[in-house]
Formats: sequence, structure tokens, C-alpha cells
Amino acid sequence: MSETHNKQPATSTDFERILDELCTQLTNESKKKPHASSAQFENRVREVLKELIAPLNLAIDLTPRAYVFPDIVAGAFGVEVKFTTNDTWRSVANSVFESTKDKNVEHIYVVFGKMGGVPEVQWDRYDNCVTHVRTSHVPRFEIHIKTKKSLFAKMKITYAEFSKLPMSEKMAYIRKYAREKNPGRRFWWIEDNENDEHTLPIEAQIYMTLPPKEKRRFRAEAALLCPEIVKPPGDRHKYYNAALFLLTYHGILCPQARDLFSAGSVAMRESSKRGGNYVLRALQDIESEMREAARTMNDALFVEYWGESVPPENRIREWLRRADKLAETWEQKLSQCLFIGGK
Repeated sequence: MSETHNKQPATSTDFERILDELCTQLTNESKKKPHASSAQFENRVREVLKELIAPLNLAIDLTPRAYVFPDIVAGAFGVEVKFTTNDTWRSVANSVFESTKDKNVEHIYVVFGKMGGVPEVQWDRYDNCVTHVRTSHVPRFEIHIKTKKSLFAKMKITYAEFSKLPMSEKMAYIRKYAREKNPGRRFWWIEDNENDEHTLPIEAQIYMTLPPKEKRRFRAEAALLCPEIVKPPGDRHKYYNAALFLLTYHGILCPQARDLFSAGSVAMRESSKRGGNYVLRALQDIESEMREAARTMNDALFVEYWGESVPPENRIREWLRRADKLAETWEQKLSQCLFIGGK
């Protein structure tokens, strides 16, 4: 590559040629020794890409940026890294709202490491491989590297146009897509309730009527996925995600969200002493159930709620890390009060 060419801004064609080289090299490496984790694979993508793009006068940061989309940024180009140990080219992607998107990125690509079956690494343009939107707690895109028709083609709008829309207009497209894909079904969690009186599934149960054992299990799952429950008492929204999880995944309605963790009925089960930190007491009471939830819950839930895949053996440790950051007003860190000696 000539020095004169080096001074020209990199084009999409230049970057895509680099991605071809990247995927060829990583595929050869993976066939010899498949990567074991998404973190390991993403780090390797960064290392190789950093070397390959140097002639384009582009640079990347080798330090991953938490909760930023896409994972790797190189000037106007971005790469979202996906990984699976299964034999599939399908994966959950980011939220349709894209609140964490890097505003400087104009061209987004996906580099997908498939370690199941015959290990292989492929790339595609992000707008080409988004094939579906999952509508649950937070509507999230789903990607499929080998898809024949992208979600945006189905919705008759380009990704660039969709990205610039306000949230209300994005949801109009998502509602229309969901209804057309599932005629006759009601998606209350994404409905425009201003013109829709139906807001709960008919099979919904009231939390207070459940048997004690079920209450404990559901509280443990909600607490694990939603560490924001330990935020300061003045945060009026800290229980919302936990309550929505029970509603969207289990059809359980809890009219008073605080009843899940800070009411006396859950904080004083083993003690008649009033006062103190009710949330801490409630969490200490369901430690064993939270460990079980960490061991058994579907990884897709952690991708959805935490923004990343976390192996079962690391979930309690990661929960404590997140909770310690959120519990600003607590006298002690959560890691000093809960799961002592455990993972």
C-alpha cells in the first residue's frame, strides 16, 4: 500500500477487505484451538484487528468499554463481536433503543465467532444480519449472519433511518412487525396503551397469593437479574425492572413493587426487630435461592438484563460487583454482607 494511499480516508471497501483477512485468520486459529469464552474471543478480535487496520491509519482501544455499542470502534467504523459455543449463526444483539451507541460510528459490522460444529468466524454488515426483534423486558435485536432478509427490509426502512427515529416512532415499527409476525396475538408489553385497554395477560397471577416457596424463588430470580434494587431508598424506580421481569416472564403481577424486597413481610421473616436495612435482610434470607437461580437461569436473560453473557459460576460474583457500585448509601459493601465465601 502506497504512502499516498495511506493518507486517504479509509473507505468501507478498505475496511471490509480487512474484515475478510480478520475472519480468515481467526477461522484458521479457531479450527486449531476453538476459543472457550466470549471475552477471550473479543480480546483476540481486538488484537488482530489492531494490527490489520494500521495501514489504514485507524486505531482501536484494546481496553473493552462496558455497555457501549458497538464493542470495537475504529474511527467511523464499528465492530460488534458475537460468540457462541453452539453450532449456530444466531445471537441476541443490542437494544432497539441504542441508548449506548457511539455517535461517531457510521458503519457497523458484526464479527461472529461460531465455535460449535466446525469452528468458523464470519462478518456481515449489522443492518444486513439483524433478522428479528425480541420483545420482552427490553426489545432487543436478534442477528443471524446467514439471514436471507433483514428485519429492516421486512419493516421497509433502512437501519440508518431507523436509528435516527425517536423512541416512540421506533416502537411503532416494532409493534407493527410483531403483530404481522404473530397475527391474533396481543403484545401488551409493547402496546401503545393510550388506545389499548388490555394491559395484562389473562393468565396473570397476583404475587401475594402465591405459596411462600414460589415467592422466594421468584424474588431470587428478580433480585439476581436486577441488582438496582439496592439503590438508595429515594430512587422510586429501583424495583420497576424486578416487577416487570415477574410480569413479562412469569405472568405474575406485584401491585406494590416494594413488597418484593423492602416490606416488613419479607425483611423480618427470621427476626422481629424493626428498623435497619430491610433490603439487606430480604436478600440474606434468599441467598440459597439466588445461588440456585445463578446456576440454572437461561444465559439469554443475563444478556438481556446485564448486557452480557456470564457463565453460571461467575454470576454471583458479577452480581456483587454490580451491586457494590449501586449501593452508594450503604454502610457496608454488599460483598461484605452477602455470599461470604461463595462465588
